[in-house]
Amino acid sequence: MNATPTPGAPTATAWEELVTAALLGTDRRTPPEVAPGRSAPAALLDAAAAETVRRRAGVRPGRAAPRPHPAPADPRPALPAAAARRLGLLLADRGSSGAGGRRSTAPDLMELLPQWLAAANARGFAAPPESLPALLDAARGRTDLRPAALKFAGPRGLWLAELNRDWRFALRAAPGGDASLPRPEETDRVDKLWQEGLFAERVALLASLRARVPDAARELLASTWPAERAEDRLMFLDSLRTGLGGRDEPFLEQALDDRSRNVRATAAELLSSLPESALAARMAVRAGACVAVDHTRDTPTLVVEAPHECDAAMERDGVAPKAPSGRGERSWWLGQLVEAAPLTAWPARLGGRTPEQIVALPVADDWLGELHAAWCRAAARQRNPAWSRALLGPPSAPGAGGPGAVSLAERARLLGTLPAGERAEWVAGFIAAHGLSEAFQLLGVCGVPWALPLGRAVVDALNIARDAGSYPWSFSGVMGLAERCLDPSEASRLDALLAVPDEPEDASPGAGGYWAEAFQRLGTTLRLRAVMTQELGEIPVTGSTPPPAA
Repeated sequence: MNATPTPGAPTATAWEELVTAALLGTDRRTPPEVAPGRSAPAALLDAAAAETVRRRAGVRPGRAAPRPHPAPADPRPALPAAAARRLGLLLADRGSSGAGGRRSTAPDLMELLPQWLAAANARGFAAPPESLPALLDAARGRTDLRPAALKFAGPRGLWLAELNRDWRFALRAAPGGDASLPRPEETDRVDKLWQEGLFAERVALLASLRARVPDAARELLASTWPAERAEDRLMFLDSLRTGLGGRDEPFLEQALDDRSRNVRATAAELLSSLPESALAARMAVRAGACVAVDHTRDTPTLVVEAPHECDAAMERDGVAPKAPSGRGERSWWLGQLVEAAPLTAWPARLGGRTPEQIVALPVADDWLGELHAAWCRAAARQRNPAWSRALLGPPSAPGAGGPGAVSLAERARLLGTLPAGERAEWVAGFIAAHGLSEAFQLLGVCGVPWALPLGRAVVDALNIARDAGSYPWSFSGVMGLAERCLDPSEASRLDALLAVPDEPEDASPGAGGYWAEAFQRLGTTLRLRAVMTQELGEIPVTGSTPPPAA
């Protein structure tokens, strides 16, 4: 029995009736004007199609949305035509794997895109407008591309990102380039953007200002510091790494009392990077009280007395009181003190010895690993090449661990403090003595393109591995680095390695063919990089050293 509709109650629309019948089935519910029976399902679909057309035809046009504001001008010069075509090819590439996942001998264009972007940015070119969608899509999928891609996209890329939700990451990252940011002397625009801008715009403004006028950037940050959120204070504070100097110390000392533990830890880290700061002096006293030379033994020996507690003053200066799982508290506190103490204080504390002499001293009671690891972290943080050289030792040392470098990661960080030429020379010596099995992480800190001695050491080591019948896929990471980092002038040296070698009896089956393909791809990639550089032209001379070209 059908209920009588209540007067004034809303009635179901024809579309709702059709949807309800489709959900329940025409056996249980037949919509109006559809005859029950076997033909009811087809009749229901016909009625739904007709109702769909009726609804679409009856839609009234909505109010027009306001037009987007015009895209800002990009004053940078346009790309040369050949380079613009090359960019299109790089953005359109989706990998070059052959059958069964085996790589072909063609270059991997997507892996060359970061170098191409760096080279284009070094020359100050603007992105072609028609390439912006593909460029933003590429940056969306690869976070490592974003800084260079957004800089190349420029103000028009940021404008376009505002119109597409998929590209909103660009609004959270630094806007492309400084073209849309006010200059330091435009104080009214600086203040307005700092007070009213989006978070990404404020981060970009602070970074730009810090690179040009460090004191002005710090004062701008201090003007709103108490009102900023903790996570924003942490991000803003990190921008002070650029141009860090003694004039920043009062502000950072104040930040040691911040409500946020992460902010306090970052402020302490920055202060410990200033050897003349009051915090560094306090840490030197604490660390110096823990390490001394014992002259009563047959050989002068370092003895360690780790702290017995982490007091409030230590905690304020950035020492984390709680040790990670599996780590002793005393060794945890000692490591933090030694890491934050200025390395320049140790020679006077330890009998006027040089860093090499200090590192060569034996350490009592199994404290050597902990002490040297902390010195490694300190050398990397304080960018101290003298201590880095002492801790690294000669690259030909057994195990290449050196007297203090306790891991590949530590060695890589120490190498990062050395001049580019010296860094490449050390890694070349390491490869010559120990091969490539542990060299991947060390190669990652070397400048691009690799210096000729380093590049030749890598190619020679790959050739030795091939002749020994080594499994070729074990070196795929190094081969990939070589494609991106070898100097293109080395391509001619690879021609002699393209033939399939005779395989030793114990070699991996088919290894010779894979090696030949890998060397062919390497040579082709190097020649392509040389062509890419020619298409972009020379880097303009502006008085500063630009990043390396592809």
